[in-house]
Amino acid sequence: MSDNAELKASVREAAGKGSARKLRREGMVPAVIYGDKKAPLPIAVPYKESFLRLHAGGFMTTVLTLDVDGEKHRVIPKDYQLSPVRDFLEHVDFLRVSKNTKVTVDIPVHFLNEDICPGIKSGGALNIVRHTVEVLCRADAIPESIDIDLSSLQMGDGIHISFVTLPDGVEPTIRDRDFTIATIASPAGFSDKTDEEEAEEAAAAEAEDDESESTEE
Repeated sequence: MSDNAELKASVREAAGKGSARKLRREGMVPAVIYGDKKAPLPIAVPYKESFLRLHAGGFMTTVLTLDVDGEKHRVIPKDYQLSPVRDFLEHVDFLRVSKNTKVTVDIPVHFLNEDICPGIKSGGALNIVRHTVEVLCRADAIPESIDIDLSSLQMGDGIHISFVTLPDGVEPTIRDRDFTIATIASPAGFSDKTDEEEAEEAAAAEAEDDESESTEE
């Protein structure tokens, strides 16, 4: 986790769509800092630097220091809005954090040693079910990624969350099942369903049956 990034900001006095449009024309993005049992603080952050940080990766898992007119705030981005037309950054929500603050974040999954994986070398393929895993952890202990070593996996093997050793204090938000992250599928394996896919299809089929029965009545 990156924890040394600093971003300049300024207090935003006016609110409303007109004020927000004016800020954007001036190269700023409307934003707000909230949480920690304090009143929300409307601010504006530089568009260019914010946009670059967003697209550099890891934006939603990076603890930032916001320098708001000389006052430092330790925050983590919790949400942002993009223009549906031009993909411009329109607004950012920041959550105040302390060393004991727990946050829910999506951690990217990285697969290692794919080139020496026995199952892939024998003709299988990596079938990724989840590109990220949602976890609960302290804001000052957010892992940069979940690394999964493929070097010992055979064709047909499934990679479940129980296969992963998470850092101390980091736990998945899904706790009621050993969910699938990926499989080493056979050449025809992309038609083989994971447990989650089968459950989703069964639920969809049941919903269709219920709808059909109600139509007939």
